Amino acid sequence: MWLFLRYLLLPFSLIYGLVVWLRNRLYDFQLLPARSFQIPTIVIGNLAVGGTGKSPMTEFVVSYLSKQYTIAILSRGYGRKTKGFRTVQIDSLATDVGDEPLQFKNKLPNITVAVCEDRCTGIEKLQGDHQLIILDDAYQHRKLSPLFNILLFDFRSFSQPMFVFPAGNFRDLLMESKRAQIIVITKCPANISSEDKIRIEKKLRRYNREAPITFSHITYFEPVNTNGKQIDIQNKDIVLVTGIAKTQPLIDHITQKAKSVTHISFGDHHTFDEADIDRIIKTFHSLNSDNKIVLTTEKDYQRLKPYKALFDTVELVYLPIGIKFNDSRQSTHFCHILSDTVASSVNQP
Repeated sequence: MWLFLRYLLLPFSLIYGLVVWLRNRLYDFQLLPARSFQIPTIVIGNLAVGGTGKSPMTEFVVSYLSKQYTIAILSRGYGRKTKGFRTVQIDSLATDVGDEPLQFKNKLPNITVAVCEDRCTGIEKLQGDHQLIILDDAYQHRKLSPLFNILLFDFRSFSQPMFVFPAGNFRDLLMESKRAQIIVITKCPANISSEDKIRIEKKLRRYNREAPITFSHITYFEPVNTNGKQIDIQNKDIVLVTGIAKTQPLIDHITQKAKSVTHISFGDHHTFDEADIDRIIKTFHSLNSDNKIVLTTEKDYQRLKPYKALFDTVELVYLPIGIKFNDSRQSTHFCHILSDTVASSVNQP
């Protein structure tokens, strides 16, 4: 039924797609100005809405390159209630800087993290003190002409019609993959078949014949409680709290380990309030178990932290994630491309 309703929206998608196509052509033909900067900039983005693994990819790239360069992460700060340029601190609130930038800062405390809806303004403020800027979710920010684009696709999106809004989940046209220097297929099965790889590569090569196409999957680390202690969730009864775009891979992972899973789902980047916390705690206490926890994602935890005191009778745990390439040779190749590109552009101090 839902798929049928989406097909009814196709005429509106055609209009949206035409507007997006025209906007991109105006930038391609330099009828709309795009700025480039002396400082190297790497964009990590996608064509669809959320759920492609931009955050773990950003953390992977920054962790790798920060061994050699002074790096800043610049994000829009989606979901924040503030405007303009802000530097993220460990004790910042997600409502002020966004949940993903706050996650970056807590995970990479020695890295500068900033938010600004105008990425060019953000770069202007950061470039004097850094050698390299990583831009999270800026593929559609055509006002910026970056050094390098890393484009992500969710593996599951290739099994569905790749329509733009409102019939589909894509905010940009598939042909715009031509601007990427590396394409990463994320959230793949760890044992992805060669047939699936060929099918995906064939579809993307229609638009981009040069960019390496790599395949990766999400890797889950040990859950951590509010005191930083690792928690074993094996055979526990779990209240799973999520406010992310795509929950199924996480549910699949947790179900394999837990005794039972009670899922409370909120919208992506949901702003929690005390009523939500009360619902979570009541659900927790309703479980007839002595071995239970509330488990959430690392991103959602950034928005739950202000209510940490309300969880005094509840074990609140979050699950860190990362990204891992399906083939170690692809990982090595990916890192070499990054290193060579940045090394040729960075002004060493």
